[in-house]
Amino acid sequence: MNKVFTFEEPTNEAPLNYAPGSPEKQKLKGKLEELKKGVMEIPLIIGGKEIQTDRIEEIRAPHDHNLLLARYHRAGPDEIKIAIASAQEAKQKWQKMPWEKRALIFREAAARLAGPFRQTLNAATMLGQGKNAYQAEIEAICELIDMLQFNTYFMGRIYSDQPLSILDYVNSMEYRPLEGFIAAITPFNFTCIGANLATAPAMMGNVVLWKPASTAVYSNYFVMKLLMESGLPPGVINFLPGSGSEIGDLLFEHPDLAAIHFTGSAPTLKYIWKKVGQNIDKYRSYPRIIGEAGGKDFVFAHQSANPDELTTALIRGAFEYQGQKCSAASRAYIPAGLWDRMEKDFLRKVEDLKVGPVEDFRNFINPVIDKKAFDKIKGYIDYASESSEAEIIAGGHYDDSKGFYIHPTVIKTTNPHFKTMEEEIFGPVLTVYIYPEEQYMETLELCNRTSPYGLTGAIFGRDRDALMLAEEILTYAAGNFYINDKPTAAVVGQQPFGGSRASGTNDKAGSILNMLRWTTPRSVKQNLNPPVDYRYAFLDEE
Repeated sequence: MNKVFTFEEPTNEAPLNYAPGSPEKQKLKGKLEELKKGVMEIPLIIGGKEIQTDRIEEIRAPHDHNLLLARYHRAGPDEIKIAIASAQEAKQKWQKMPWEKRALIFREAAARLAGPFRQTLNAATMLGQGKNAYQAEIEAICELIDMLQFNTYFMGRIYSDQPLSILDYVNSMEYRPLEGFIAAITPFNFTCIGANLATAPAMMGNVVLWKPASTAVYSNYFVMKLLMESGLPPGVINFLPGSGSEIGDLLFEHPDLAAIHFTGSAPTLKYIWKKVGQNIDKYRSYPRIIGEAGGKDFVFAHQSANPDELTTALIRGAFEYQGQKCSAASRAYIPAGLWDRMEKDFLRKVEDLKVGPVEDFRNFINPVIDKKAFDKIKGYIDYASESSEAEIIAGGHYDDSKGFYIHPTVIKTTNPHFKTMEEEIFGPVLTVYIYPEEQYMETLELCNRTSPYGLTGAIFGRDRDALMLAEEILTYAAGNFYINDKPTAAVVGQQPFGGSRASGTNDKAGSILNMLRWTTPRSVKQNLNPPVDYRYAFLDEE
């Protein structure tokens, strides 16, 4: 058809508030009870077909060990080979589909998610990943809708970006998908990240092998079903739960590996990089690595900061979703005078945070994801409680008798290089260092060099010169930098997300920059008036 198609720039999806008596709260409660009643069997999905194996794992709710939600089948070497072949077959037709037709599949998924599918994915995220209703709503629903809508909008902008043509030449840029397949290796903590890491490359005409985190298979399976119901062709995205080390190594050794879309830990990202380097002579092309790998995120306060604003930012930034966000506030630098004014109120509010299961909407704090995470976080708390350089001034309690519960914990240290100031914990633990007010600049420099990460950070204050100094000194300390706001909850299209240093490749999920990574452009020149004589004018005279 003769047309040039474009999408209008989207607006961000507004979260529902689940207020007492609201229709959305009643629907969500009903969906929670519905999902708890049955034990789902989750297969692999390869080439659009459900595949079962003899390797089966259980999925239990992190807030209640006795609540069996599902059993899932794990992929092995044979299934990976089948999935790669299926993806390669699907690619031939998928990459030739008009871009707006591809985009409409993901737009339909967004519309379904905003409507009839909303509470299903919300409830699955709450039960499977231990999120309260608001935390599930803002990411599994709103952020995922935004990713699907904004990324398809960015597609149109990319394809419409064309070079200059003149009278004799017509120039064009073809944005080809990468040659090969994409390995999407996704984390447990955000349903939307799992979906985005698989769908963003697919939008641009690529085919994807999606290996979800074992602790997110439950919600991620619902996402996969949503995409299929929205018209995703078989084989474009293949759903492959299983062992990361087993599946990853098979993918990393394949000659048709075109790129890796990853979110997880820094050690795992470094391992991936090493494996790609070791196998570099095997590949058809140089695989791209697009990775986000956590952080040791800070909140820094100047003496001019408002204590109530800082208190709210610390509580929300450090303890929402139990600190299991790569952007969570994990270390704070507060001047002594400000700390004296806010300490009592801050600690009282931390101690008042309610801890319990996700079905009780009054609980601000829910469980951490699993036994491994529980033991790791517990180890940091025990270390601090036994150290002469630190004091636990709030929380410090934990209990895994029924669910993996760790109470929000605040550690105060006299050593700015204390272990919990430097190492990523990924739990509801905040370490506070109190600095002399007159050492503002020196402490900013200390903050900058303390952590190997560079993901998120925040500065609080009302003194404009002080804020500008922080921006300058902390230039590379955070890829997402916040002024008088908590360092979490980046919004698609508003604060594209990603960091550098040990935090990753800073390819900014939720922006056109990330979408460009899934193309390999071809520049095409057509000469409308080709020359008929090889000679140039300079040849006519000695």
